[in-house]
Amino acid sequence: MTVRCLTRALRSLTLSQPALLSSQGLAQTKQGCQATGIAGQCRGFLTTASLEQNRTYWKQMEKYTIKPMGMKKTGGRDHTGKIRTHGIGGGHKQRYRWIDFQRLHYEPNKEGQPFEEKVVDVRYDPCRSADIALVAGGNRKRWIIATENMQAGDIIKTSGVIGRMAVAANEGDAYPLGALAVGTLVNNLEIQPGRGSEYIRAAGTSGVLLRKVNGTAIVQLPSKQQIQVLETCMVTVGRISNVDHNKRIIGKAGRNRWLGIRPSSGLWQRKGGWAGRKIKPLPQMKSYVNLPSVSST
Repeated sequence: MTVRCLTRALRSLTLSQPALLSSQGLAQTKQGCQATGIAGQCRGFLTTASLEQNRTYWKQMEKYTIKPMGMKKTGGRDHTGKIRTHGIGGGHKQRYRWIDFQRLHYEPNKEGQPFEEKVVDVRYDPCRSADIALVAGGNRKRWIIATENMQAGDIIKTSGVIGRMAVAANEGDAYPLGALAVGTLVNNLEIQPGRGSEYIRAAGTSGVLLRKVNGTAIVQLPSKQQIQVLETCMVTVGRISNVDHNKRIIGKAGRNRWLGIRPSSGLWQRKGGWAGRKIKPLPQMKSYVNLPSVSST
């Protein structure tokens, strides 16, 4: 009788130990889950601030780089979220390449000296109609707007010197307007010295140097309008690349969506008198030169 009682007691002990062990394990796993949950919440709160601080925007960058940068699409909206320009949205993801529009950009300790650069590559740019070229010279590389016949391996020259005689410039070279001959085709025109080019940057466009008067130069834009700037303003010789840009065939509506162009309403509206061809006089010459008036002298 006593033997039977002892065996039953031993069996009950052996069966209860795994249950105790399993209950202890469950308690430990619950505590671990709670601890990891707390840690995960704290970690998410901390990393959100650090990621926002480390995020870089290409418009706020100070150091120049040739690496493509990410660009967020606006969808035609301003900073308040309202649509300012209709017909914009979607499209393929694009990356921005920082173009150096200031051709006369000297390297440190080499101010005032003409310099040469070699064209490394000419490629398509999704953010503009013209092609761009990667040029290298000295200790730097930079992106510029490519001219019509520019190819990899070409040597281009940049100089800020205005001599007594007009220079025989080649396509792609950059000079002040005062150093070029009258009738030269130019592009990437500055309106103020050292500010960077602001005119004649679209694909296939070029301007003409008409005349030079009293330290100023008059250039005819592709729109036939004439502007007057200082002769120290820099220009690039030649015509902008991708001449056949205006002859491209879209082919289907989906390609416009790839380019980020949304469809219009399609409502037919009768055209008024503004749509016909008119003979208009040329616009008045626009001057960016602050010359003293006749009354003040």
